[in-house]
Amino acid sequence: QVQLVESGGGLVQPGGSLLLSCAASGSIFSIYAMGWYRQAPGKQRELVAIFTRGSSTKYADSVKGRFTISRETANNKVYLQMNSLKPEDTAVYYCNLNWNGGTSWGQGTQVTVSS
Repeated sequence: QVQLVESGGGLVQPGGSLLLSCAASGSIFSIYAMGWYRQAPGKQRELVAIFTRGSSTKYADSVKGRFTISRETANNKVYLQMNSLKPEDTAVYYCNLNWNGGTSWGQGTQVTVSS
């Protein structure tokens, strides 16, 4: 069984920054992709940023230039540095892992951008 534990959400003013962290634990043999999705109230869950096979990264157009995904491969950790936050970034952010055993999700961490 794989567990994903997220941390780092909170309340921040527009223009501020937050760092989200996600740690995967369990019997993971191969990771195919690991990254972040978000879901705002009344909206579908959407991709924010993700590492895919071969260390490629993919970002949503709405966060390019403001968010940066990074990882510690040896420790199965992934981070999301969020800068220049906007009210429209307000959502629950979920860590996502595609691995040899399937797909796993974290419990989610709330990010609220408001003055």
